[in-house]
Amino acid sequence: MAKRRPPIRVQATSENQTVTTLELFFDLVFVFALTQVTALMADELSWHGVIRGVLLIGLLWWSWVGFAWLCNLVKADEGSIRAVMLAAMAAMFLIALAIPEAFHDLPGGLPGPVVIAVAYFAFRALHVVMFWLIADGDKVLRRTVARFAPAMLAGTALLLVASQFHGTTQTLLWAAALAADYGGTYLIDARGWRLNSPAHFAERHALILIIALGESIVAIGVGVTDLPISWPIIIASLLGLTVASALWWIYFDAAVHYGEQALAAEPLETRPKLARDAYTFLHFPMVAGVILLALGLKKVLEYVGDTEHHHLDDPLKGIGLFALFGGVVLYLLGHVGFKWRTTHTLGVSRLVTAALAVVAALTLSDVPALGQLAVLAGLLAALVAYESIHYARQRDELRHHHESAE
Repeated sequence: MAKRRPPIRVQATSENQTVTTLELFFDLVFVFALTQVTALMADELSWHGVIRGVLLIGLLWWSWVGFAWLCNLVKADEGSIRAVMLAAMAAMFLIALAIPEAFHDLPGGLPGPVVIAVAYFAFRALHVVMFWLIADGDKVLRRTVARFAPAMLAGTALLLVASQFHGTTQTLLWAAALAADYGGTYLIDARGWRLNSPAHFAERHALILIIALGESIVAIGVGVTDLPISWPIIIASLLGLTVASALWWIYFDAAVHYGEQALAAEPLETRPKLARDAYTFLHFPMVAGVILLALGLKKVLEYVGDTEHHHLDDPLKGIGLFALFGGVVLYLLGHVGFKWRTTHTLGVSRLVTAALAVVAALTLSDVPALGQLAVLAGLLAALVAYESIHYARQRDELRHHHESAE
């Protein structure tokens, strides 16, 4: 009897799989897409505009995370998956190009909302079909993919319907599309998925967070691109870099290590559920928070540098103030949830800092924008200093254990 040929040529990952250069190349389109979202929110500085921006981040995140799961099972740079990755990149690049027209179609050319809906369907279809093919011989995984497909189809169909409407109706349909996609995934028994390499999965999410933090630094420069350098710009830029650096420290000093260790220690049967909760869902508020912060930083730099339209004593109000402080609050709350899910301990210091950031946003509405940013930088610097001293021994052991394990 002839041996059955596999439906597609792939190479399985090992437990110690590392991120490939093709995956890093794949991430470049998300750098561009996140930049487009920040610019869109800055151009439409309203609560409705921010909600739409967050919905776009949700769509981009769900696109990216699907391939993080896929490339944890098969090597991205081996076999047929390479062509699929490049095709998916092309679909995502089209989405990124059309982001300025995601909700308001510009005259002439193709309808932007339809382009996004069709490109998103192509991207997700590539993901689901590839998952189905590599699941050949694994009945449980195939059954899980089959249960997952209706949620994907419902989400993409609602996006296409949304493209035919405008205003609040369009936004609500977008929210329904993401709710169908996210909710359908959450309701599926996560034990049916597979996760070969905790190290690879943790590294993928760490790298995408670095990309988001890079967007916050880019926003500082973009905010003053056409403005002459001045002392207020220098001070605001350094304060913004301090905030971004603190957010980097909060994740990469410890969270990246205890998250990976928790995944590695989890039994194979329940590991996908932990990965889904701690990474697929709880990393989303971290990434969304950083992008909102990028918007806030961009507005601060405009306020302190654009002397024609603003004075140095002008405070950030409304959306700008919410983005600046609210982005950090969302990021910290994502960390609190991540730590609870992976270590079953409450991140009290980060919860307290998030609460103080909320109080600061409510009480500093009349303080100049530079002062508001300084307070935020001070809060995060205090958090970093406290945790560096209070948890020094535990974190030293955590990092050294991780290094010895490698």
